[in-house]
Amino acid sequence: MGMFVKLGGAVNVLGGREEFRFQTTAEALDAMPENATLEGEIFVSGALMNTGQTLRVEGTVRVLRSFVCDRCLGQFSSPQEYSFSEDLARASDGETPIDGMLGVGEDAVDVAPLVRDTILTAQPLRNLCRADCRGLCSRCGADLNQGDCGCDRRSIDPRLADLQKLLTTEDG
Repeated sequence: MGMFVKLGGAVNVLGGREEFRFQTTAEALDAMPENATLEGEIFVSGALMNTGQTLRVEGTVRVLRSFVCDRCLGQFSSPQEYSFSEDLARASDGETPIDGMLGVGEDAVDVAPLVRDTILTAQPLRNLCRADCRGLCSRCGADLNQGDCGCDRRSIDPRLADLQKLLTTEDG
């Protein structure tokens, strides 16, 4: 699915600006994170501005992200907002755009690849319901965010278990 922003007057006037708004889905953008799902509609808004040397596209993406917490295995959803900004070069006939810049077509620019990349690169490495999530008990599997389960969770490295027996014998 393309998200084409018409260049209009922005391309001809220094400081010219064309605003845009799009509504789409993760499936339409092919923006499916590996460890989460994006629920409902994705809202994109921003502006295309003529800076003199380039055209700059800036905006925000708003999504509802659903995931399973990596520590407590609870299902959570949270609204997310990601910002993006990219310089676009308009190539003259026979020229290629400046390295590292997206190209601009004759009368419009497709911001869909930029939005897709913004969503996918903004995904966290770990999904946590909150920064201080205590996770699950390694013994009984209880959710430690709900309260302490009373288990002795001090784990002994099996390679050092014989030393633990010596300490227990000396204490007794």
